[in-house]
Amino acid sequence: MAGDESDTTPIVIDDIDKAIIRLLQVDGRMAYAQLGPAVGLSSAAARQRVQRLIENGVIEIVAVSQPLKLGFNIEAMIGIRVDGDLRAIAAALAEIEEIVYVVVASGHFDLIIEVVCRDARQLLAIVNDRIRAMPGVTSTETFTYLYIEKVKYSWGTG
Repeated sequence: MAGDESDTTPIVIDDIDKAIIRLLQVDGRMAYAQLGPAVGLSSAAARQRVQRLIENGVIEIVAVSQPLKLGFNIEAMIGIRVDGDLRAIAAALAEIEEIVYVVVASGHFDLIIEVVCRDARQLLAIVNDRIRAMPGVTSTETFTYLYIEKVKYSWGTG
């Protein structure tokens, strides 16, 4: 639901929904015949619950690739200062394939993005030739990742 600011009404989920989400976070391809009994439901009831969670935008079931295993050796967060329309620049940045995350922020930076690159040359080309060349971008600060200690996707299920 990236970029969807229109409906911020929280969806109420119960303990069974939370248990379903936790199990799918471990194995997003878990069969309903296994999922249902694990949370005290029939397979059909588990399927209905999962479908409702998807339709309400509570969960997405996707494959998450590992950049390092695919030859992308540089991951970085870039803080960007902007003079002008934040939304227009954010939208333009979102069109750049190597940028995987774009946030309009408050504080020191107007925008914060995450990039995944094959090497330092590609990162330099993105920062220098694409981002800093955009009208309205006044400065950037790049934070390359040395390693990632933790990634968590289990909000609201604990």
